[in-house]
Order: sequence, then C-alpha cells, then structure tokens
Amino acid sequence: MKLRKIESLKPKQKKLRVCAYARVSTDSLKQGESFENQVSTYERVIKSNPEYEFVSVYADQGMTGRSENRPEFQRMIADCKAGKIDLIITKSISRFARNTTTVLKYTRELKEIGVGVLFEENNINTLSSEGELMMTVLASFAQEESRSISENNKWTLKKKFERGEGMVNTARFMGYDKDETGDLVINKEEAKVVRLIFKMYLLGIGCHRIAKALNEEGVPTIAESSWHASTIKGMLTNEKCKGDFHIQKTYIPEGTHQSVKNNGQVQSYYVTEDHPAIISAEEWQQVQELMEYHRKQRNIGKGEKYQKRYPMSGMLVCPYCGKSLRRRYVYNRKVEWLCATYIHKGKEACKGIRIRDTELTGLSFSEPMVVEEVMINGEKHYGYTSKRAYDAGERAADRIEKESSSVLPRVNGPRRTVIKL
Repeated sequence: MKLRKIESLKPKQKKLRVCAYARVSTDSLKQGESFENQVSTYERVIKSNPEYEFVSVYADQGMTGRSENRPEFQRMIADCKAGKIDLIITKSISRFARNTTTVLKYTRELKEIGVGVLFEENNINTLSSEGELMMTVLASFAQEESRSISENNKWTLKKKFERGEGMVNTARFMGYDKDETGDLVINKEEAKVVRLIFKMYLLGIGCHRIAKALNEEGVPTIAESSWHASTIKGMLTNEKCKGDFHIQKTYIPEGTHQSVKNNGQVQSYYVTEDHPAIISAEEWQQVQELMEYHRKQRNIGKGEKYQKRYPMSGMLVCPYCGKSLRRRYVYNRKVEWLCATYIHKGKEACKGIRIRDTELTGLSFSEPMVVEEVMINGEKHYGYTSKRAYDAGERAADRIEKESSSVLPRVNGPRRTVIKL
C-alpha cells in the first residue's frame, strides 16, 4: 500500500479593491501639473502593490474641498456604496475635504459599509483603532470649528444688519434683479405680474382665485412652478414691493436649521426707501388694510385656533369630495354655503354643491351632515344625511323614494331632512 500526503490548501487571500482620490482647487498651469502628477502616481502605486486590485483614480480639478458637490468625489462615494471599492487612498485630509465635518460624515458612512480611507500624510486608516481615535479627536475639532464659524458669521451679519444691509435672493423673489454692485433693480416684466396681483386683490379677487387665474393664463412663477394662494399672500404682504426692507423677519434658533418667524427673539431692522418701489406705499397699505378686514371677518387670528362664527360652520359636507361647505357672500350680497374644493380649485377639481343660507334657517345638527340635491316631481330639494350614515352607503334619494309626501318636513335631528328650494 502506498500512502500519499495531501498538502492543505490555504485559501488565496482576496485582494483589496483600491482607488485613489485626487483634487486641486484651481485650474492654473502649476496646479494642473500637480493634478496630473497625483493621478499618474496613484495609478502606479496601486498597480505595483500585489495586495491591491486597481479600481480607478477619481480626480476633481478646479473644485474647492469645502463643497460636497464634486462630480468625481460623488461618483467615488456612489461606487463605494455599490460595493465596488474596499479602500480609498488620498494624499491628506485636506485633499479629501477642507471641511472637517464633511470628512467625518463621509469617513463614518464609508466605515459602516466596510470601506476604509487611507490618508497618507496623516498616516491614518479609518478602519484601524488608531484611525477611530483620530476621528474622535477630529470630531471635537469640528464641533469647535463649527461654533467658531457660526459665531463669526453671526457677528458679521449683525454688523451688516445694523448698517441696513440685508440679503435678498432674487432667484426666489419676483420683481427684482441685482445690478453689478448688488443693489436691487426692477425687472420690468416681472414687475407687471406683481402690479397685476395687487390690482386684482384690490378689485376684490381673493388669493385662491388670483392663483387660479394666473395658472390658467400660463403666467410663470419665479420658480417656474404653479401659483398657490400662499404665494400670492406672501407677495401681497412683502414690504419689499414698496421699496422698504424689513431685515430679519425670520431667524434660525440655536441648534436648528429651520427658519422661524421673529417675534422679538432677536433684533430686527426696518429700512425705508431701500430700493426702487414697484407698488406705491398707499396702494400697499390699502392691500394690508383689506387683508386685515378679511382676517377679522373670518375671525381667524394668526396663531389662534379656528373659532366657529356660525352654527353651520364645519357641519355641512360636500357629497362629491367630502370637504366642508364654507359660507360666502355671492352676487347682490346674498349668502351661500359652497364646497371648499370648488372655492379654492374650481369646478375642474369638484363640481361642488351650494345652498343658500336662508334654506338653513331653523336647522340644528349635532354631527356633520352631507348635503345632497334631490329631485322630487321635477323640483329640486336638499337632503341631509349624517356623514357617518352616508359613508355607510345611505343616500337621501333612497330615503325620499319611501316617503309618501313629495316634500319632506324639516327635521331638527342628526339624520336628514329635505327642504324645498
């Protein structure tokens, strides 16, 4: 018998899939040469290492390290998340990103998916225990850096505000452009739209109807989107349209990123005659007074909960869309209750239902009622069905067919009644 020794086979060690990241912040000739040198050097170094499998060199030229919107950098991160890379080699932390917070953000994201970053000059590998310690130290630096930058920015803005120098983003503000010195100048075409909106409102056309009319006419917004009532209201209350500037109407509370209304928490400044006016001060004031009148009529104060002014408020429901009916003055100062969807979006969204306020005299409901138009012997009547019963499939027309009388009496109950129109 012959015996043959079987040698144990060691599993072949898998090569690390390695890429490099290079960046220079300018397009100058000298920096361009450095850029090319980085790319060629990294490719040679990675390919010469038997433990590495070369993936690619990702390189951004003429890009600042403070920006995260670097095309090659983002392509590299995407490839990492797609499982194509195990290790990134870069010259230094500053080459990876100038902002320490950005460095921490991406290195930790990459570590969670098993991708390391090797910073050559700093001799840090983010997958090592020493690397994690260094990241912790950097995190404390980042926190202090962020606080220091924030305080400096606040001080700078405070001084600008005290001098009456505000900041306006004309890309989000209709009616104005900025000249070469940064001052606001009137955009003639956009100003026509602004003046039209003020004129329409003073003619008694509400914000919802103005928005609807502008959308139907294809008038573009500053953001090339649809007009909304909130957009119209914001324009009508913006003091910049009359040439003034209320600086710091809003502010960002400490520890947040959300802007909120400034109710005296921080100092604000009001600058008169800051720039050319589109709307006269008199016309602007008329609009504010009219808006205040409408606000009082609705009895809704800013920050207050809705208070019912009429017994039927919130009690009448449209059978087509399920929205509440709202009390409105119509022609000749007559009062009717109309579908809220119809009021705000028009008949294209809901054909709606309407009922005169006089038809509701003497009625009292203890729960929301769906209002239906019902024909009896060729005459129109109104039927009222509790929303609970309506949702369960009950309809006024079905009920009326069982009644012996062509006109049902008024019933002050939670179920239904029909009143001749």
